[in-house]
Amino acid sequence: MTSRFSGPIPGTMKRDIGLAPSIQDMEAAAQAALRKLPAEFAAHLGNVVIQVQDFAEDELLAEMGIEHPFELTGVYEGLPLTERSIEHSGTMPDRIRLFRLPILLEWCERGDETFEHLVGHVLIHEIGHHFGLFDDDMHALEEQVR
Repeated sequence: MTSRFSGPIPGTMKRDIGLAPSIQDMEAAAQAALRKLPAEFAAHLGNVVIQVQDFAEDELLAEMGIEHPFELTGVYEGLPLTERSIEHSGTMPDRIRLFRLPILLEWCERGDETFEHLVGHVLIHEIGHHFGLFDDDMHALEEQVR
């Protein structure tokens, strides 16, 4: 935006928009959110694998009854701690997957959240499933991570 004078209007700021956050950027944002978790939660995430990929595969979307890949921002795959017993030892580690492009779309559409906060929000929601939490408890945990 310029005025009749040469240069930007006083009080405006030039903003350089960089590249879209990569898978590595999202992994870094997820790791930063993990480091903010209260110790009592972090201590029980040792075997949970966190992965970032662009989209969920068609089979997962079909299994969940989701028609469009942009509708799924993350998924917890495993058995919540509240449902485990000794019989479940030796199973594959639980996994949380974050889906980069749906998260980026939500970030762009909302326009009121930082990228890092939105990634943390999705991650905390999926961590909540690992602990068998309900939505209200997930929101309380997210407030502790802010």
